Amino acid sequence: MLFNILTIFPEFFDSFLSCGLMAKAVEAGVVTVARVNPRDFAQDKHHTVDDRPYGGGPGMVMGLPTLVAALRGLKRPGKLLMLSPAGRPLTQRLAGELAGQEAVTLLCGRYEGIDARLFDLFDIEPVSVGDFVLSGGESAACCLMEAVARLVPGFMGKDASAEEESFASGLLEYPHYTRPEVFEGLAVPAELLSGHHAAIAAWRRKRSLETTLARRPDLFDATPLSNDDIQHLRGVARVRPGRNMHIGLVHGPVMLKDGKVGTVSLTNLDVHDIARVSRTYGLGGFEVVTPLRDQLALAARIVDHWREGPGLAANPDRAEALSLVRLHEGLDAALAAVAADHGRPAALVATSARGPASLSFAAARALLASRPALVVLGTGHGLADEVLARADGILPPLRPFSDYNHLSVRAAAGILTDRLLGDAR
Repeated sequence: MLFNILTIFPEFFDSFLSCGLMAKAVEAGVVTVARVNPRDFAQDKHHTVDDRPYGGGPGMVMGLPTLVAALRGLKRPGKLLMLSPAGRPLTQRLAGELAGQEAVTLLCGRYEGIDARLFDLFDIEPVSVGDFVLSGGESAACCLMEAVARLVPGFMGKDASAEEESFASGLLEYPHYTRPEVFEGLAVPAELLSGHHAAIAAWRRKRSLETTLARRPDLFDATPLSNDDIQHLRGVARVRPGRNMHIGLVHGPVMLKDGKVGTVSLTNLDVHDIARVSRTYGLGGFEVVTPLRDQLALAARIVDHWREGPGLAANPDRAEALSLVRLHEGLDAALAAVAADHGRPAALVATSARGPASLSFAAARALLASRPALVVLGTGHGLADEVLARADGILPPLRPFSDYNHLSVRAAAGILTDRLLGDAR
């Protein structure tokens, strides 16, 4: 496989290409690396490759003449990639795709960037090795080259090595052990000493599942799991971030259809469906808020029917979900109940389809990891401004760029909860 590297610092790769498996692969001809310096294509005596940006601003921009000449001079350019934090994430799947190419060309940017017209002249795909900024693309290119080269036949000492590594199966890898069998009181797991290949494979699969659940649960979204895998994961003891989250359904004060502030009636379906969402995601509770006493009495009859009445025997699952429901005359009472559950004040997180937001979903996830929070949704046409004004943060609309943003509160509760807790499983 051929890697063409366009870089103004070709010496950057000297060490990388002269040690370890990469050096052996180059020596054996499994991998060929051609370093191309755009400065060699400059027409001036200073070998200039950059210039000041149009529109002003700090720094310099890599220009087109030298880069275009360098690219057009390649005999086997293959697939063109540019290392950029704005690119497609480098994953094991992408590495596998690139390993099937005969040649790959890597553009290593420097300065403030590259003249954007280069993408109009060539079919170049940006690739990112992470959400951070480097001084140039060289170190990122090393990451990409090694990830891809490891999958080229003949690179690894054993083909099985690549097949069992992290991400090869879509999961993180299981832990490894070697001699001595016991070190400072720490023993190698007995299963690995049994010599029973099926038992060892089962142990490794379980540890791989557990490691992925603890560190990268988002990987399960793209990884098929067997029934045995799912049953094992259900039994894994872990801290569930949902315990800190309480959903609050506010019926007043909310915005009415005519733009005024008022109170709307409680809906049986809202109580049932949001209670089921709360139980499914392991929330701390479901707080129903209405200032109308007749509505509180109605809600109490609904809940009692399922928790203690005939509904308990007819549908125990529904009764389990409705056991999370608590009824409050006002938002202060709901906040006090949540604070009492956790022994500390609870944050008030509001939702609004109108915007603007003051709390990102990422920040809300971090908040839930550290303290209890009451996440309130408004019935009617959304929470009144007085509720939004007192909130510690307002989450973004669920569909901020859609021309239709009128989800039912039940649907919004499910989507919102999954967006905050979905990856936590």
